[in-house]
Amino acid sequence: MGKIVYLPLDERPCNAKFPMQIAASSDLKLTAPPRSLLGNKKQPAPYGALKDWLIAETVQADILIISLDMLVYGGIVPSRLHHLSGRECSERFGTLIECRKRNPWLRIYAFNLIMRAPACNSSDEEPDYYEEFGVRLARNGWLSDKTIREGLSDEERLELQQIRSELPETVTRDFIGRRETNTTVNHMAVDLVRQGAIDFLIIPLDDNAKYGYSSHEQRQLLLSAEKHQLLDRIHIYPGADEIGCTLLARVFCELKNYRPEIYIRHSSTNGPFVIPKYEDRSLGESIKSHITAAGAFIADSSAAADAILMVNSPPAGQYDMAETSQSFSERHASYFSEVNLREFAQAIDVYTEKGKMVALADVGTCNGADEPLMKLISKSGLLPRISAYAGWNTSGNTLGTVIAHAIIESFYRKAEVVLQQEASRSRRSREFYLARLVEDWGYQSIIRREVARDYLEALGGNYFDISAAASQVHELIRGKMNAFITQYLHDLQPDRIKLGRVELPWRRMFEVDFELSII
Repeated sequence: MGKIVYLPLDERPCNAKFPMQIAASSDLKLTAPPRSLLGNKKQPAPYGALKDWLIAETVQADILIISLDMLVYGGIVPSRLHHLSGRECSERFGTLIECRKRNPWLRIYAFNLIMRAPACNSSDEEPDYYEEFGVRLARNGWLSDKTIREGLSDEERLELQQIRSELPETVTRDFIGRRETNTTVNHMAVDLVRQGAIDFLIIPLDDNAKYGYSSHEQRQLLLSAEKHQLLDRIHIYPGADEIGCTLLARVFCELKNYRPEIYIRHSSTNGPFVIPKYEDRSLGESIKSHITAAGAFIADSSAAADAILMVNSPPAGQYDMAETSQSFSERHASYFSEVNLREFAQAIDVYTEKGKMVALADVGTCNGADEPLMKLISKSGLLPRISAYAGWNTSGNTLGTVIAHAIIESFYRKAEVVLQQEASRSRRSREFYLARLVEDWGYQSIIRREVARDYLEALGGNYFDISAAASQVHELIRGKMNAFITQYLHDLQPDRIKLGRVELPWRRMFEVDFELSII
């Protein structure tokens, strides 16, 4: 296959590593920048060096998958902190034009986020003032958008007036000014699609809600895409860190002339109609967006499908949706009546008995796997029969990851596909599946909570900064991961699963990086 160049959203594994791992389970080869060119959380990537790397690597490439946030701002977090002018951003888009000029046959698949406004007081990934004013800034956007769309109640109007009186002018000016610049950049990207400089564009809504800044900006971008008849080439839906995987799957399908059919089955009858936390639309609509953007098609029945997407869906959405930080007993009442995990596990059993390829999208809870479900699947001996899994962070993160892996794996399951290095390819695919179990279930749902609750304070660290005890925390996590593998992955030949390096890339507990191999 031809050369594919990939510029990720940032240096975290979900962006820099997952697409590379999924590509390794195919016969596609991705070329990505070295870690030194990708910045470090709030420190932006060096634009000049990145520009030189991109131009050099794309001269002989066929395809470029590129995060415009990385190109223009230097990463996802710098996109929320920068002080670039619209003119400076426009000049950085010139790199794409230069790549296309030097290689007119280069096809460009791009993505650029609608900047989030999280409803929390934390400056971990936001400007310093977000520590004090984050909730009020988010609420200001929510109420302002609702004013335009539906109008406010008397109580809400008073609340909005109060919030605006409490927000310092300097804070509002900085935050809104940056949003305006970033929105201009998104419109520039739409214009590049119109001009033919970008072949396909995804604009994901990062951590959004029914109302807010993102909702308003999304509508304006959709209107622009429709005006220029670009709805087939510009997709806008909730997501962020999984889009590299999604675009990889789309490129794969186009190169292989493959349009897989995916049949969807939910654990909750309410699931498709629920609006997940951190998103603005029903789960069913989001699934359509993820499957379509990745190059696949939703099947009418399981009989003819290339893959079965088993969706462990939440029976309740938004603030009633369960988090992995909650115990099972603390969940919303609907988790005890409007979801049937036993029947869901039985369906996995029946589908795999029939020889169907099954992928599991575990979106019943936020920020990690649904423990009761995964324990049931492990106990039932079904883990070896599942081909792809994800259950991390948001619904969109999970869906994009597992759908991409499922699409590529389903292609190689077809009888007519013969690959010379099939054993090696199959092993790498299995390693990615195992890594998702260890991270999304083991780490995010169990180990992260245990370490933060029982060990961090004594070691001199906290959830957002483990720098003082990094080596001890890394070894502690590694030990607990090995124990998890032994306890829950007993049907997956745990003696052959080898963990290598384990570290927390942003020196906080939220995400983990590790090496896993099958020996």
